[in-house]
Amino acid sequence: MKQRAELFRYVGLDVSSDTLSGIYDLDGRTFVETVTFEGVKSLEAPAVVALAQLWYLIAGLSYYKAGAARRIDVGTTPLGTHGRRLFKAALSDGLGEFAYRNQIPLSDVTIEGLVGVESYEPFVDANRVLTPFGGGIDSVVTVENLRGRVDQTLFVVSPSSGRFTPLEETAAVTGLDVIRASRTLDPQIVRGDESFFNGHVPVTTMVTLLAAVAAVASGRGGVALSNEHSSSIANLRWYNSDINHQWSKSWNAENLIATAIAERVGSELVVASYLRDRSELWVAQLFSELEQYHHVFRSCNRAFSQVPGERASKWCGECDKCLFVNLVLAPFLSRPALRDIFASEPLSDPARVEQLRTLVGLGAEHKPFECVGDPDESAVALTEVSHHEEWRDVTVLDVLARELRTEKELSDLLEPQGSSRVPTNWLR
Repeated sequence: MKQRAELFRYVGLDVSSDTLSGIYDLDGRTFVETVTFEGVKSLEAPAVVALAQLWYLIAGLSYYKAGAARRIDVGTTPLGTHGRRLFKAALSDGLGEFAYRNQIPLSDVTIEGLVGVESYEPFVDANRVLTPFGGGIDSVVTVENLRGRVDQTLFVVSPSSGRFTPLEETAAVTGLDVIRASRTLDPQIVRGDESFFNGHVPVTTMVTLLAAVAAVASGRGGVALSNEHSSSIANLRWYNSDINHQWSKSWNAENLIATAIAERVGSELVVASYLRDRSELWVAQLFSELEQYHHVFRSCNRAFSQVPGERASKWCGECDKCLFVNLVLAPFLSRPALRDIFASEPLSDPARVEQLRTLVGLGAEHKPFECVGDPDESAVALTEVSHHEEWRDVTVLDVLARELRTEKELSDLLEPQGSSRVPTNWLR
């Protein structure tokens, strides 16, 4: 039986002109993660280092999880009041799915170390924006909606094992410049160990903070995220807490990240999600009109394995992500067009029925631990598709639609949903 560790320590962060190296210790076992940037000025400016320290704190959770230690000592790494709030939330909520899957409540963990943090004023241009780009429909829609409104550059994070082909091909279609970061995980984590606990970590928070580092290091005053409204919806409740696979993309996380960043570099750097008040169906509708991306984009996770030889060369057509993307695009693209894009048809595949039931909220299981929309969005999409003549022969769609009791119409989800922190200069 695996045993929890006692102490996880933040040993130190080394910063050179283009590389961050975070060093950690888990009960005497040392881990090192490095991130090397391309296309930025020196990372050694005080404001950049301050943001790098915030990344270092959150990045440590990739190694903390190996032992789920009962004590965390951040050492001499400045936390700050808001940084501490972000760190605690990333531990409890960002590792929520990890804790649930391993049945390890992390409410007993203590955090020790510095609280104070210094603030710096970076020289950045509010009209120059960095857009983290993942090659899926969300980031594509953000890019195209910001086009012509701001001076936009993409931000792409790749593993040291090599760049992701579908992401690179989709980025090339944008025609925009790219700032890059190459992330090298400690080989011990990549290799694994029978004594390690495994599970999901708040990767998007880590990428967001790396984007903030890159933005300030290149004089940019904005980081435009692509996290839509339903990313805030939890998968389930456990120990009186919401467990949300997409916590890193949630409204709560966005606010915590923004205030922690402001504590270090003031309000000059704006980090906000362009899609925050939009549904996945709104995103899908806009993406359906961007035909230049239809045959290069990819959201299937099997294309993004850390091991190059294990990366799928096409949509698998079997996973929850493939099924969901098909479902939300189906109201806006013809059936032949969808089949042409995905080279398969998950919506008519009998083997996908139970997955489809779960996506729309009719299954026995909770919403999948995947980056998929909430059941209401999926239910509205399915109901809409069931009315399309070209899908009449797929009887399961009509059967499921009759079971659903959706209170919303498609038109409701094409309107703004909730709050947003997007600045006016991104919208003009």
